[in-house]
Amino acid sequence: MRLLTSTPDAGWLPLGGRADVVLAEHGDPVPEAVGLVRLLVTRRGRLFAVARTGGRPGLDLPTRPVPAGEAADAVTARLVQEVLGPGRRPTLLGYIRNVVPAGTVYAWPAPVAHFCVHHVATEAEPAVAGAWLDGAAAAAELAGRHWWPLVQALPEGSRQAVAPRSDATSSTSKPAAFSR
Repeated sequence: MRLLTSTPDAGWLPLGGRADVVLAEHGDPVPEAVGLVRLLVTRRGRLFAVARTGGRPGLDLPTRPVPAGEAADAVTARLVQEVLGPGRRPTLLGYIRNVVPAGTVYAWPAPVAHFCVHHVATEAEPAVAGAWLDGAAAAAELAGRHWWPLVQALPEGSRQAVAPRSDATSSTSKPAAFSR
């Protein structure tokens, strides 16, 4: 694993909290105490995004919470099945590690919570509503997400047009009711 960024006293965490973005290396296991799993689906340099949950505006990666006592790998497998169907094997791209002071009241596992991002490169069309974004469209919509440094760290062959470009456009795979 490789630490990409660290944000001490992160404003979205309880006082004294720290958020780290960690890039996994081939074969690294999923960490313990996972709060959420996310799925980064890429195809020919584009990434697939879905509407954010909870009434929040904008797009995000397909995401599922990991209930207490359930294995993150099982939740990830169900998420992949739901989004892409059977036969896809995700790899752990990395995770956000939130560290809060011991004894802190916090909605996620404490004192350490992980929010994993798994990657699948595929030509398959997702089975859920969403949008394929490339280049500037992906950066404009998603660069503020805590996990964005993981997208920027994708190997060049996977990243291609996902990295911001001035001539980028987006294409969609969504019903008419989907809005950004």
